[in-house]
Amino acid sequence: MTEINAIFNSLAQISPLLQASLAVSLLIFVAIIANFLVKKVLLRILFRILKLVYLEKDTELTQHLLISRLTNMIPAFIIIIGISLVPHLPVTLVQIIKNVASAFIILTFSLALSELLNLINLVYMHRAQAHKKPIKGYLQVLKILIALVTIILVISTLIDKSPVILLSGLGAVAAVMMLVFQDTLLSLVASIQISSGNIIRVGDWIEMPQLNADGEVIDIALHTVKVQNWDLTTTTIPTRRLVSETFKNWRGMQESGGRRIKRAVYIDQNSIHFLTAAEKLHLKKFSLLEEYLQNKEQELTEWNQKIEGKKDPINARQLTNLGTFRAYLKQFLTSHEEIHPQMTLLVRQLAPGATGLPLEIYCFTNTTVWREYERIQADIFDHLYAIMPEFRLRAFQQPGGHDLLQIKDRVL
Repeated sequence: MTEINAIFNSLAQISPLLQASLAVSLLIFVAIIANFLVKKVLLRILFRILKLVYLEKDTELTQHLLISRLTNMIPAFIIIIGISLVPHLPVTLVQIIKNVASAFIILTFSLALSELLNLINLVYMHRAQAHKKPIKGYLQVLKILIALVTIILVISTLIDKSPVILLSGLGAVAAVMMLVFQDTLLSLVASIQISSGNIIRVGDWIEMPQLNADGEVIDIALHTVKVQNWDLTTTTIPTRRLVSETFKNWRGMQESGGRRIKRAVYIDQNSIHFLTAAEKLHLKKFSLLEEYLQNKEQELTEWNQKIEGKKDPINARQLTNLGTFRAYLKQFLTSHEEIHPQMTLLVRQLAPGATGLPLEIYCFTNTTVWREYERIQADIFDHLYAIMPEFRLRAFQQPGGHDLLQIKDRVL
């Protein structure tokens, strides 16, 4: 009994500063241990919940910071409760520590809310139709509002004043705030218009030459829209410019299932002529022209029989190699298994010029894949140029060095 009394007497003789220091150290140690234990327990509960909803393989969800943000509040609560029990601390210092801890709790809670919004967006993006109606811009607006409220509450807590006092002064600076957040407000309006009007979605292929954007939309945020160009560079477009300026969206082409081919080959006009009997006989070997030539010859025969002086070829209608070539190309494209049968198909003449007579092919492939589209288009024009001499037609091109050398050799 005498020894216990001696211990208490020795503790009572310790200086107040040392007692306060030991108590504060013990309080900090308890806060750290509590934070560690709570994180372990809550994280285990979280993992079990994720397993129940079959999200255990989603690393983005399991590694989210929401729980970590919330568990950071535990030490602050312990400090607020325990600091009043520490002996020999000035009342003013105790109040300052409580205010700082309370402000930390408010800040941590606001960060947790922001992480919750990130988690909501992440879960929402797992939906199949999420790219059509992105909510990232709206969540960013909520984050801004949370940040404003947090700033007011933190300041009022630190100075130990009511938030109403700070809010009463906001009316005087409302105009300044409007100027400061002008871009945010304009971006918010633009985001609402883009979402409600279904103007663009994540995954759309857009072209905006004035901003050097030509590629796939990979992210739609409040202030910016990110586009990954075909050369794998990234262009960032202000959201409001997608409303105020023009751009091309290729979504309609992608959803239609067909991509347009619109290209002309230029015919040397000096190679256009009426078909001779030998040429007709040669062209009848083409199975794609068999029905056309039969129907056309019957039509021309009936027409020419009605004309006086029908024995004179000048007054008669005749087949041309260019017209027959157009008919061949139309039948070739119609029977092509990679050309969309339900979309427009034309083989037409354009206005002739100094570069020859343009013969344009206008049709749609049955795929929108870029690589396949280019292959199909190239195959068609490879065949077009290769088959053209069978109709005694020549493609027009400007004379090159080889042509000039041939002319020189002939002259000499």
